[in-house]
Amino acid sequence: MEHQEKNMSLVRLRMDLAYDGGGFHGWARQPGLRTVQGCIEHALSLITGARKSDGEVSHSQVVWEPRLVVAGRTDTGVHASHQVAHLDIPEVVLEACRGHMGVDGVLALERRLRHLLPADIVLLGLRAAPMGFDARFSALERTYLYRVSQGGRPGDPRMRGYVLDLEGSLDLEAMNEAAVECIGLHDFGSFARPNPGGTTIRKVKAAHWDLVPTVNLFGVAPEQSAVGYLPPFMESGLTVFRIVADAFAHNMVRSLVAACIQVGLGRRSVQWFADKIAHPLREGSTGPIAARGLTLEQVAYPPDDQLAERAQAIRARRTL
Repeated sequence: MEHQEKNMSLVRLRMDLAYDGGGFHGWARQPGLRTVQGCIEHALSLITGARKSDGEVSHSQVVWEPRLVVAGRTDTGVHASHQVAHLDIPEVVLEACRGHMGVDGVLALERRLRHLLPADIVLLGLRAAPMGFDARFSALERTYLYRVSQGGRPGDPRMRGYVLDLEGSLDLEAMNEAAVECIGLHDFGSFARPNPGGTTIRKVKAAHWDLVPTVNLFGVAPEQSAVGYLPPFMESGLTVFRIVADAFAHNMVRSLVAACIQVGLGRRSVQWFADKIAHPLREGSTGPIAARGLTLEQVAYPPDDQLAERAQAIRARRTL
């Protein structure tokens, strides 16, 4: 199979996605488990004829198996408002996707894929990738949000799968003092699962806690419609952590959130948090918090003419 793929002319496609992570065992394909990557690749296989639904290779088609490369491999239960992946597909397979649709192969594949994907995965867009594009290594930065409902306040039930319910009140000033310690190039070994052969050094560009203003649903003026105003209502009164970095180590965001909350509840000091940054050592007190409050919000890329250079630079190992 690999030999045949090497001798085929391939087209790289960029895929923009959103998904509700509650029903998935993370992004990465795992035998016997429902994952985001597994669902998308299975749908691609059905569309292209690369595999029959029973898993047998269809020898009447080009021998090709879809494999996605993603910007950020989200864990079990983590959501994405904007995820990016790329796919290398043989030109002949892409052309065959047209069928009798009367459109180009990329648009035909996009339409067919939207039809087959489950309701908890949304294909935001599919297009030919520019030269040098790599969904993982070309990315400039990723932005994550973590949403918390504190103090036992009643929240919008539509957000129940995307928010951590927390008893007690948080000291946002102390939490932001801790969050500042994250900014810059650091070894986040205290807040990430060990990565044999890799590194836990990352560059955090921004990290901040905010309290979303409380919006009174019943205070909407009679001439206004609530339609189109749902996001403010749904996030009303929530405490939200926003963090931006070039990339994130495994469990890093949820572990940072857990530690910040310990500070916010008065159980740990800002100095304790700063010491964990300065002296990376993984321990139970800095383990990850529940996944459901975490969402990959955005993945950003440089201009097209800088994509290849960016990918080459990021492949180099990070050092302090």
